Amino acid sequence: MYAHWETVPTRWKDNDVYGHMNNAVHYSLMDTVINTWLIRTAGLDIHEGEAIGLCVESHCVYRSSISFPEPVRAGLRIGRLGRSSVRYELGLFREDGRTLVAEGHFVHVFVDRETRRPTEIPAPLRTAMEKLVITDPGTPA
Repeated sequence: MYAHWETVPTRWKDNDVYGHMNNAVHYSLMDTVINTWLIRTAGLDIHEGEAIGLCVESHCVYRSSISFPEPVRAGLRIGRLGRSSVRYELGLFREDGRTLVAEGHFVHVFVDRETRRPTEIPAPLRTAMEKLVITDPGTPA
C-alpha cells in the first residue's frame, strides 16, 4: 500500500540496447518522485532552506520489464520516520498500476545546509511526512 501516487513518463533515452528501461533509470525515477513530493507537497526549499536531505542509502529490486513510451506509475510511502532521517519506500508499476516493475527504498538524513551535521527534520516537512507513514505496508519495499 502506498500513500502517494504519481505517473512519470519514460523517455526514448531510458531504453537500453535490449529494448527495456535501463536499471539506472529506476533509481532516477525513484529519486525524482521523492524530491517532487518533497518540493511540491512538503514544502522543501532546496535553494534557501536551512535543512537539506542527503541520500545515505538506496536499494532497488527489479521485478519486470518496462520500456518507452509506457509511463510508470510510482507509489510512495514512508516506512520509518526518525528524528533526522526518513526511509522512503517506493513501488514502480506498469501503467495498469498492478504489474510491479521494481521496488526500492531511499534513506535521507537531514543535515544543516552549512555545517552538514545531522539536524531534526523541520516541523513542516515532518507534518507532511507523517501523512505518508504506512505502519503495515502489506508489500515490502
